[in-house]
Amino acid sequence: MTVPGQEAISVEALRVFTGQNVLLGPIDFHVREGGMLVIIGETGAGKSLAVQAILGTLHGSLRAEGRITVNGQRLDTLAPGARAALWGRKLATLPQEPWRSLDPLMRSRPQVHEAHRFVSCLPRRSAGIATDRTFGSLGLHGAERYLPGALSGGMAQRVAFAAATAAGAPILLADEPTKGLDTVRHAAVVSLLAQVPQAGGALVVITHDIAVARRLGGEALILKEGRMVERGPTRTVLVSPTTPYTKALLEADPACWQRTRPHRFDESVLMADSLGIARGGRVLIDDFSLRLHAGERVAITGPSGVGKTTLLDTLAGLLMPARGTIRRAARLAPTGMQKLYQDPPAAFPARVRLSCSLRDVARIHGVAWALVTDILSRLGVHPSLLDRRPGEVSGGELQRISIARALTVRPGILLADEPTSRLDPITQRDTMNLLANIANEERIAMVLVTHDNAIAEAWANRRIALNAPQVPAFPDSGSNPATDPIMSGRESA
Repeated sequence: MTVPGQEAISVEALRVFTGQNVLLGPIDFHVREGGMLVIIGETGAGKSLAVQAILGTLHGSLRAEGRITVNGQRLDTLAPGARAALWGRKLATLPQEPWRSLDPLMRSRPQVHEAHRFVSCLPRRSAGIATDRTFGSLGLHGAERYLPGALSGGMAQRVAFAAATAAGAPILLADEPTKGLDTVRHAAVVSLLAQVPQAGGALVVITHDIAVARRLGGEALILKEGRMVERGPTRTVLVSPTTPYTKALLEADPACWQRTRPHRFDESVLMADSLGIARGGRVLIDDFSLRLHAGERVAITGPSGVGKTTLLDTLAGLLMPARGTIRRAARLAPTGMQKLYQDPPAAFPARVRLSCSLRDVARIHGVAWALVTDILSRLGVHPSLLDRRPGEVSGGELQRISIARALTVRPGILLADEPTSRLDPITQRDTMNLLANIANEERIAMVLVTHDNAIAEAWANRRIALNAPQVPAFPDSGSNPATDPIMSGRESA
C-alpha cells in the first residue's frame, strides 16, 4: 500500500523521436497521489506522444528516451510484456479515439463487464452489478447491447471511459476525454475524472478545452511544437499567462470569436422536405425540412445521441429516410456532396500512407496534385506528415487532412460532423475561418454538426437545434425502441 501524497508519476528528460528528428521534448513533470496534471497545447505538439511514451504504446517508427517512473518503479527499462501487465491495474488510459480502445466485434456491456470481471477480479454477479451501475452513471442505458460502430461518437467515448476505469487503476491517463460530448455529459465526465485524485489517485489529462482545464485545476503544462513553453498551477497559468502563446490560446476560445459574415446565394443546392428518420421501426427525427442555399452555413446542435450524425448520413444519402424527400441541385456532380466524419481514423485505411490516400483521390478525380498541396498548406498541414500512416499522426492533424481530402474534389455541399473537435483553440478558430472563406469563395454550402453553441453562433448564419430527449437517447446511428424519443428540428437565425 502506498503512502498518501507520494510521487505517483515522474517523467524526466522525456523525448520522442522519429528517426533523428525530435517530435517531443525534452519535458519533465511529476504528479503526486491526489494530484493532477493538465497538458494543453497546439495540435501536433506531442501531447498524446507523452502519454504513449509512459504506456509504452508508441508506434513502431517512434522511440522514446528519458526516465519514466510510476510509484517508484522504472517503466522505461521494463520489457514490453512486463509493462503491459500494469495496464488496467496500475495505469489506465482513455485514448483520444474511442474506436482504438474498443473491440469493434464485441457489444458494449461485455467490454465493460470483462474489465470488472478479469482485471478487477470481481465475482461474476458483482461484476454485472458494477457494470450496470457504470452504464447508469454515464447515461448509457440502452447502449449495452450495441456494437461500438452503432454508437454515436459521444456514446463511444463514454463506453471507452467506462471500460478504462472499470478496474480502478490508481493512475488515469486521459486523452481528450470530453470531445464530442454535449454540455451535460461534458460536465459529468469532468466530475468523474475529478474523482480520481479525490480518491487518492493521480490524473493526467490532455485537452484542448480550456473550460476542462479550469474545472480540473491542478498543474498545467503548455506545449508548443513539442517543447514546453509554460508550467505552473492551472488557475495561475490560465488567469495570468506569462507567454504570448498561452495568451493566444485563451484568446482563441470560441466564446471570443468574431461572428463571420456568410455570403448566401439564391440558388438552392439541397432540399429536404418532411423527413422522417427511423431505426428499428422507431422514429428518431420527425418532420424535418431544410432548404440549403449555395454559400450558406448552417449549424445543427443538440445533445449527444439526439440524432445529429444520423441526420447528416441521411442528407448524404448514406441512410434512406423513412419518409419525406431529399433533392440535390442538378448541377452537382456525383462527388458534389462530401461528408467529414466525426472520427477521421474510421475514414482512412489504417495501413496506407496518407500521401497514397490523397494521391488516389487526386488521380481518380483528375485533380492536380498542386491543388491538394495548396489546400493542405492553407490548413497548416506540413507535407512531411503525408509520409505517415493515419495512426502515426495526431487526431487534429488527421482531422485537417480529412478536410483537405474532401475539398480536393471541389464539392458544392460539405456536411461536417464535429470537424474541429480534435483541434486546439487557435487551430480550430483558424480552420473554421478558412472553411468560412472557402464557402464564400467557392459558393460551397456547409452543414456543421457541433456540440459547441459558441461555435454555432459565431460561424453559422442559421442554427437548427434538435430537441433534447426526455430520457437518454440512443444512438445516433441505431435505435433502442424502448427509449428513443421522437425529435424534430428547431431553427433559429
